[in-house]
Amino acid sequence: MATTDWHAVPLATLALAHALSAAERGLAVIPLSRTKLPALRSPHRDEPDPAPCHGECGRPGHGVYDATTDPGRIRDLFAAAPRATGYGIACGLPPHHLIGVDLDTKSGTDASSALRELALRHLFTIPDTVVVATPSGGRHVWLSGPPDVVVPNSAGRLAPGIDIRGAGGYLVGPGSRTAHGVYSAVPGTAHLPVAPCPPALLRLLTPPPRVHHPSPAHAGRHGQGLVQFVLAAHEGQRNTRLFWAACRAYESDLGDSLTNALVEAATRTGLTEREARSTIASAARLSQRNDAGA
Repeated sequence: MATTDWHAVPLATLALAHALSAAERGLAVIPLSRTKLPALRSPHRDEPDPAPCHGECGRPGHGVYDATTDPGRIRDLFAAAPRATGYGIACGLPPHHLIGVDLDTKSGTDASSALRELALRHLFTIPDTVVVATPSGGRHVWLSGPPDVVVPNSAGRLAPGIDIRGAGGYLVGPGSRTAHGVYSAVPGTAHLPVAPCPPALLRLLTPPPRVHHPSPAHAGRHGQGLVQFVLAAHEGQRNTRLFWAACRAYESDLGDSLTNALVEAATRTGLTEREARSTIASAARLSQRNDAGA
């Protein structure tokens, strides 16, 4: 029987094969580029003032919102992204409601030790589950969340070097090739079921409900539109979108009244509260300088 020389197979074809395999397990996928970003550009990139869109327009290019388990749709996405070298797995979607615990090794952090310390302190253990090794030496631990709990994205909130991929986020799938190397399942874990997230860890990943501060009536659709604009941000554009929205809010005398809503929207996209408030404060200072110079 002839064997396949995988080194001769185009990277996009390999990525598609891995993506289809993941979809068979109920994992929704999208094509990724060598930079780990979605391989399809936004169809709204040339629009001067695009309205927030999560794929309602029917065209591909909306990042994680394109994620699907449908084989035909996956093939269409990869056909539109011939330079894809990997695939992303959307978190938070049924049936697994995937939660990714990203254990980083950058900046001298030992995220694995930090997770073990958290486990000892809060009396939980990480169950046997799928673990993916990253090119930098890190690990992605896959866990399954309950369907009625929304786990937000976060960076370093749990502990230094530990990032969480939740609703609206994605993980680089095993078999993906990036500019820095290949993502691969840790031996012995590839075919394990995605284990449920320990309840004690889940409590750490879901911050207590925020006090709702409704926008004043005069904020109207403009204020709601700015919040939605922030919510639609993908990785790499979250600070930029938040800063732009905050500037527009202060220009409309809505800055103070919309701050809490903008912060909440930003944290849902993956920024920390501290990052969000710092960005909004920068917008406020710029607005004050502009007013003083007027």
